[in-house]
Amino acid sequence: MMARRNSLKERSLEPPRRDPMLDFAVKDTWRIFRIMGEFVEGFETLSTVKGVAIFGSARSEPGSTDYQRAEVMGRTLARAGFAVITGGGPGDMEAANKGALEAGGESVGLAVELPYEPRPNPYLTRTLSFRYFFVRKVMFVKYSQAFVILPGGFGTLDELFEAVTLIQTKKVKPFPVILAGEDDYWDGLMAWIEGTMVRRSKVRADEVGILQRARAPAEVLRILKRQARQAPRDRTGRTRAGKEIP
Repeated sequence: MMARRNSLKERSLEPPRRDPMLDFAVKDTWRIFRIMGEFVEGFETLSTVKGVAIFGSARSEPGSTDYQRAEVMGRTLARAGFAVITGGGPGDMEAANKGALEAGGESVGLAVELPYEPRPNPYLTRTLSFRYFFVRKVMFVKYSQAFVILPGGFGTLDELFEAVTLIQTKKVKPFPVILAGEDDYWDGLMAWIEGTMVRRSKVRADEVGILQRARAPAEVLRILKRQARQAPRDRTGRTRAGKEIP
């Protein structure tokens, strides 16, 4: 009898076994609150920002041609009155933020937590850090009047085609998506889109027009000024800061 009582007592001290799927569901439920928090912080922080997003390679070294061109792009846009928004990292992002900051403009970094990018670059006037890429993407699309795409890698192409797809599917109103750069970096991509995708009826010829080309910062400004004349305005006559995203 005593042995049975001891056995029952030992079993009662064991932690209850939980269904692993239940633990997974609970973690997902709490993850929703973090996602909501990132959206709220982003909307509140960026609500007055009317900027242009600049994307490019994180691997461009200071002093390199690509770095210098990104710096000039950021400086040019800031002098024209635009906030410069980047991913807040190194390379072309750092260069664009540096150019904007040194020109006296607003320099915004929308950083994402990555193990190999421990902290945002030091040229930012406003910084947000996200765990989730998709939340950051919403902020880029909502608060950027245009995307300026400098030569970059997979991440740059991801942002490029995300914007093109949103415009193509009419999830957002059209805005300039500009392939920028003074060299032939984008020529092969455009030749493939026009010569293969269109020819094989994977995209329509008119959809290729979502992408615009600018070889110099002055051309980017001309596109932005043309877009500004068509942009919706609020009751005070000012251009709205953020796009409506359904």
